[in-house]
Amino acid sequence: MEAPSNTSTTSNTRSIEQPPSLTDLPPSSLATPSPARGRGRGRGHPKSRGATRGRGDRKNRHDVGRSEWARKSGDRRARNDAAQQSAKRQRLDDGTPVRKPVYAVDFSKEEIEGEERRPKRKVAVMIGYSGSGYKGMQLNDKEKTIEGDLFKAFVAAGAVSKANADDPKKSALVRCARTDKGVHAAGNVISMKLIIEDPDIVQKINDNLSPQIRVWGIVRTNSSFSAYQMCDSRIYEYLIPSHCFLPPHPESYLGKKLVELAAEAGDLEGYRQRQEEVATFWDETEEKYVKPFLETLDPSIRPLVLNALYHNAPTEEEDANRLDLGTRSLEDDPTTQDQKTTKAVQIERAADPGPPSPSRKQEENTAIPPSTRSDPDSQTHEPHEPTPGPSNSTEPALQQPSAIETALRTLRHALITAKNSYRIPPTRLSRIRSVLALYTGTHPFHNYTIGKTARDPSAKRIIKSFTLAPAPIIINDTEWLSLTVHGQSFMMHQIRKMVSMAALVVRSGCSAGRVLESYGPARMVVPKAPGLGLLLERPVFESYNARGRGEGRAEVGFGGWEDAMGDFKQREIYERVWREEERDRTFHVMFSNIDNLKSAQLLYLSSKGMAACEEGGDAGVAEAQGRKGLVVEGESEDEDGEPEDG
Repeated sequence: MEAPSNTSTTSNTRSIEQPPSLTDLPPSSLATPSPARGRGRGRGHPKSRGATRGRGDRKNRHDVGRSEWARKSGDRRARNDAAQQSAKRQRLDDGTPVRKPVYAVDFSKEEIEGEERRPKRKVAVMIGYSGSGYKGMQLNDKEKTIEGDLFKAFVAAGAVSKANADDPKKSALVRCARTDKGVHAAGNVISMKLIIEDPDIVQKINDNLSPQIRVWGIVRTNSSFSAYQMCDSRIYEYLIPSHCFLPPHPESYLGKKLVELAAEAGDLEGYRQRQEEVATFWDETEEKYVKPFLETLDPSIRPLVLNALYHNAPTEEEDANRLDLGTRSLEDDPTTQDQKTTKAVQIERAADPGPPSPSRKQEENTAIPPSTRSDPDSQTHEPHEPTPGPSNSTEPALQQPSAIETALRTLRHALITAKNSYRIPPTRLSRIRSVLALYTGTHPFHNYTIGKTARDPSAKRIIKSFTLAPAPIIINDTEWLSLTVHGQSFMMHQIRKMVSMAALVVRSGCSAGRVLESYGPARMVVPKAPGLGLLLERPVFESYNARGRGEGRAEVGFGGWEDAMGDFKQREIYERVWREEERDRTFHVMFSNIDNLKSAQLLYLSSKGMAACEEGGDAGVAEAQGRKGLVVEGESEDEDGEPEDG
């Protein structure tokens, strides 16, 4: 039967399919209709604000107002948990075997039924840890994480019952701030329900943990406490060698471009004034470390050694991957693990920090398969023997290091020695403080994360303070600076990119106002500083503690454990950071690669600012937008949220 025509007129030009008549509908559909929503436009109406637009029933952020989205979007953690549970139910329905997470502890039915039932209490657990050798803080079904080891220790100590030992969600575990692989925390907080009748429960938990993880204390809270939701702000510390604020070498690509562009902009005198306190460093280094060694070399190879020392660098693609210039990290892409291994070996060879050690010789002669790679503090594996085959004529250095390569390694080691002996002057420290002060306040930090624009409201963050410690510290003849940032919340990579930008501005001798320009609509490529130096100092619960004082509740914080935390930081965090930097030269390699990156994408650090990037054409701004192999990452989450690579 043909449906009757609709004779009513409408200003909407889109064609709307006419509904069938009642006689065409099956009896089951003739039930009493539900009340109409609003003004007759239900959720499925084409004009309704909640109408679907290509994503099923999901309401898009841009289809609703900011307040409505914030009110209805709910807790991201809850959505993630619901999605995981849905996927688990689907696997069970399909008959797919469900693999137990690595942190789950199995008990027999008899053991569970025979255990005495004891009451659980909602608590805040204050913890500290060194992230070396762990795949971050957050629980992972297949990887070793901080929370995984903590949960197993809770079970072993009797703080979690045997009935709940297979799933932390049964104990309502919620973390305050997640940290990424290798990132440390002197103080972090998790909230959950624990059995805390035993007065020695903290000691028993610590007895079942490695020295890298400590539980400082456990505090009773109200039943609605959430370590994530109740946190007002977070304080992070970042440790960085002072030589990272030295200017680029005058013979490097960036060093030459800074002088050249300063002259073009008529700012050469201003540039020299901003670099006045370090103007003689490289000349003195040449006289003390480079020239005496060059005199011992065959005169025929001296020019070749100098040219390779200051001009040869990894390819631009390798640099982009190493520096994470606002791009997707190969480290997070399982499809490129083999490529990453090969490139990492090539980059290390190009910026070798010292004489070859036995382990480095092995690394140069064989690519270690992904299955045998591990973290420095985890179990080690013997490298595979090189496969016999035809020699590669393009890389003879892999077989027999030449005299030039041997000389290069010695010189690079000498340059690192010179950098480590650098002591930053007070005027340089003052300049760093003035740059860090420009971060305070509420600003759009879209250039300090990925996947966000200046117009994105979520890119606005509040920085309460960003300070530099009054005096540097000397560790193993290297001077280190301690930077402390206090913010309400942070996006992925934000802190590491803020530190990197501050170092780049100071070492490049450009105007400190470049930080203010980064809050504008222009897209700047900001490398992220190494995660090695990042440390969560502590979260802050001011509002919760203020309400609790009137109710007689104990405060959630780290008062009373300062001495133990200080000893732990020194032993398990600071010393690990220094050892790993001395071994891997992470900061040296990063800034050496930046100085020799032959691209216009970082020339906004010059006196000409963003104009220099625009003049660079495809080599500059276009690469910042994801061209030429620099793939921009997708939408990010908060650094303190989940899940992301923060």
